[in-house]
Amino acid sequence: MAFDHRKYVPFKPIAKADRRWPSRVIEKAPTWCAVDLRDGNQALVKPMSVAQKQRMFDLLVKLGFKEIEIGFPSASQPDFDFCRKLIEEKRIPEDVKIQVLTQARPELIERTYEALKGARRAIVHVYNSTSTVQREQVFGLDRAGIRDIAVNGARLVKELAAGFPDTEWTFQYSPESFTGTELDFAAEVIDAVTEVWRPDQGQPVIINLPATVEMATPNVFADQIEWICDTIRYREHLSISVHTHNDRGCAVAAAELAVMGGADRVEGTLMGNGERTGNMDLVTMAMNLYSQGIDPMLDLSGMAEITEVVEACTEISTHPRHPYAGELVFTAFSGSHQDAIRKCLSKRREGDAWHVAYLPIDPSDLGRRYEEVVRINSQSGKGGVAYVLERDYNISLPRWLQIEFSKVVQREAETDGGEVDSHTIHRLFEERYLKVHPDWALRAYDLHRNEEGVQAEVSVGESADPVSLTGRGLGAVEAVSDALERRFGIALAVEAYDEFALSEGTNANALACIRLTVNGKPCSAAALAEDTTSATLQALFSAVAQAVGVTMPEAEAADA
Repeated sequence: MAFDHRKYVPFKPIAKADRRWPSRVIEKAPTWCAVDLRDGNQALVKPMSVAQKQRMFDLLVKLGFKEIEIGFPSASQPDFDFCRKLIEEKRIPEDVKIQVLTQARPELIERTYEALKGARRAIVHVYNSTSTVQREQVFGLDRAGIRDIAVNGARLVKELAAGFPDTEWTFQYSPESFTGTELDFAAEVIDAVTEVWRPDQGQPVIINLPATVEMATPNVFADQIEWICDTIRYREHLSISVHTHNDRGCAVAAAELAVMGGADRVEGTLMGNGERTGNMDLVTMAMNLYSQGIDPMLDLSGMAEITEVVEACTEISTHPRHPYAGELVFTAFSGSHQDAIRKCLSKRREGDAWHVAYLPIDPSDLGRRYEEVVRINSQSGKGGVAYVLERDYNISLPRWLQIEFSKVVQREAETDGGEVDSHTIHRLFEERYLKVHPDWALRAYDLHRNEEGVQAEVSVGESADPVSLTGRGLGAVEAVSDALERRFGIALAVEAYDEFALSEGTNANALACIRLTVNGKPCSAAALAEDTTSATLQALFSAVAQAVGVTMPEAEAADA
C-alpha cells in the first residue's frame, strides 16, 4: 500500500543528560523579528504589491517591532526596489532595524549592499545550507566545502560593510536547515563565521538557528539550542535567534522551548503565514506571554486591524479558530461553558486578576466585545440564553425560567439549524412570555390591607369595556388568584414568582416572572411594568390566559 510508515526513520534525540531548560520559565519577551515581508511574502501564491508591502511594514512598525526583515533584494527586483523606497523616502523609524536576506554568494552579497546604501541601521542576514542531506544530495560537498562557503560569505559581508561607515551594521548568520545538521558541525561552522566577525570586539552579531523544516518534537529542538549555546565560542557576545517552521504543527511550542533553552530572539510572521504549513506565529507566541502576565513588548490590542491588514496583504483568510485572532476563539456555544463564563464575569470586580472559566485572557484587551463571548445554537444551555438577555436587554431571569426558556430557544435553533442571534432570542422571549393579549391587559388595581389580609380590586381587559375582579388573600398575588378562581371556576396554584428591579435608563422599572398551574396545567409568563406589583399582576394574568384562552370568556365578561 502507498501509506507505509516504514520508509521513515525517527529523528535521533540529543544525548544531553545535563539539560536545564525544562526547569526554566520565560520571564521576559525575546527580541522579535517579523519576516512577513520576506519569508511570508515568498510563500504567497501572489506576492505582495509595493502598496501591500508598505501597508504591512507600517503595521509592523505600529505594533512595536524593532527588527523587520523586508526582503531578499539581491534575488528579486521588487524586493530591491522596496528596500530603496523605504530608505530614500525615509520611511524607517530611527529605532527600527531593517533586515535583508542573502545567500553566501559574492554577487548576491554585493547586490545586497547596493540595496542598503544610505540605511541608518541594518541587519545583513547571510546563510548557506549545512544539513547532511543538502551537503550530500544537493551540493555534493564535504564539511570543509560547506564551511568555506560560510566563511567566505562572512568575510565579504564584513569587507563591504566597512565601505558604509555611516550605517550601523548588524551581521546575522544562519546555518540553513540547522535541525538537519549534525550539532558538532553546526557549532564548527558558527565558530568559523564568528571568528571572522569577532563579536567580542564590538561587532553586533546574530546567530540564527532555523528549523527550516520541523523534524522533531519541540523538546528535541530545545536540546539542540541549549547544546549550541553551551558549546559555541563568544556566546556571551552573541544574540541567539530561532526561526521555526510549522511542519509538525509545533512552531510556537518549539520557539517557546528554544527561549527556555537559551535563545534571545525569535523570528516569525503575523498569523504564521510561511512556506508549507507556515512560520512561527508571532501573534500567538506574544499573546501566550501576555496571558502569563509578561509584557510582550508588542501592542496587539487592535486585533481586528491586524487581521484586516494581514488578510488584505496576503489574501489569506484568518481561520475562525486561530488563537487569539479568530472570530470564534472567545465564543462559547456549549451550555456549561456559557454558564461558567456568565457566573465568573458576574463575580469579577474591577482590578481583580483575570480568572474567568474558558477565557484565558480578557477579550476586551484585544478590542473584542463581550457580545462575542456567548453565542447561542442548539448546543447552548440556560446560562448562555440568560447571559444574552442580561447583556443586551437588561433582563434577568430566575433559574426556573432560564431552564424553561432555554428549551424554547433550543427548539428554534434545531429547527433553523444554525446560530440564534440576540434579536431572535429577545423576540422569542417577548412572544412566549411578555406578549399581552388586550383581553388580559391590567388596567388598574386597588389593594387594601387589614387584619384579615389583602382585598384586591382589579380591572382587566379592553380599556373600553374592562372586567372587574375582586378577591381576598394574604398577599396581592393570593388575593388576585382568589378572584380569578372564583371568576372562572378554576384551581390555581402559584409555584414560583420572582420580581426584579431594572436599572435606570430602561423603559420599565420592574420585571416579574411567574409560574403556576391552572387545573393542573403548568403555565408561565413574565411582564415588564413601572412597578413590581403591576408587573407581577400582569404576569399572573398572562399566565392564566394561557390556560383559559387568550380571549376573555364572553358570558363571564358580560356578567362582570
